[in-house]
Amino acid sequence: MDKILGNKKAYFIFVFPAFVVYFIMAFIPIIISGYYSTLEWNGIGEKLFVGFDNFIALTKNDAFMSSVKNSLILAVASIIGQLIPAMFLAIVLSRNIKGEGIYRTVYFIPVLLSTVVIGQLFLKIYNADYGALNAFFGLFGLKGQDWLGNTKLVLGAAFFPIIWQYIGYHMLILYTGIKGVPAEIYEAAQIDGANESQMAFQITIPLIKSTMKVSLTFAVIGSLKLFDLIWVLTKGGPLHASEVPSTLMYTTIFTRMEYGSGSAIAVFIVAECLLFYFLIEKFFKVDNITY
Repeated sequence: MDKILGNKKAYFIFVFPAFVVYFIMAFIPIIISGYYSTLEWNGIGEKLFVGFDNFIALTKNDAFMSSVKNSLILAVASIIGQLIPAMFLAIVLSRNIKGEGIYRTVYFIPVLLSTVVIGQLFLKIYNADYGALNAFFGLFGLKGQDWLGNTKLVLGAAFFPIIWQYIGYHMLILYTGIKGVPAEIYEAAQIDGANESQMAFQITIPLIKSTMKVSLTFAVIGSLKLFDLIWVLTKGGPLHASEVPSTLMYTTIFTRMEYGSGSAIAVFIVAECLLFYFLIEKFFKVDNITY
């Protein structure tokens, strides 16, 4: 075993096939999209090279600018609405409470559900005529709303199930990180008179920075490239009020047959995700901690 672990050729043999698959499935499509983004093309006819005109046109496209703003709002909402509750639940569950396994499973169930199933469920909840949410408000004499048809309400209504679905996902990641902290550290803190709040802020959070970075990266990048749940709920409407770059990219390519403009949006999404990834990496300078 030691000979295998110390053999660089063995590393290459195991890693190279995966690299080839990853290169074919990820990098080549990105390169092709980059090429298409420099064209004016409907996917069938003659290709006309236009350089960076498609990218310049995006900066003047109100729908695109609105979609970028919405994706950034979702990224911020995900940090606040997912990571903070997930951290609280992870800290509480990691303290060996009664029924810890049951709670952990229940909170993770939404992650296991299909996005389409969740989208259809919330379509029924938000329905203006027979939806459960309007029925609930009716119990208190409040007027119901067209949650997915009102440009002022649709963004929050569409984002809520997205945030709700992945709280359990981040909770499990953070929970695993907290469980990796040696129990002796908490025991020593308790002997010194530290309460649960002090242990959480002065021991747990500082010692799981690397885990927090992973959760933050998944939350932000996932928000920037979100497509499925928004598409099921609103398809970006009404009037682009819930549009995000990926839904606009889809309609641009497959509805309006503008492959150049749609590919430019795809390149923007990749560049945006990479930018935020490197910003998070720079922000989280995790120190190597030895226990």
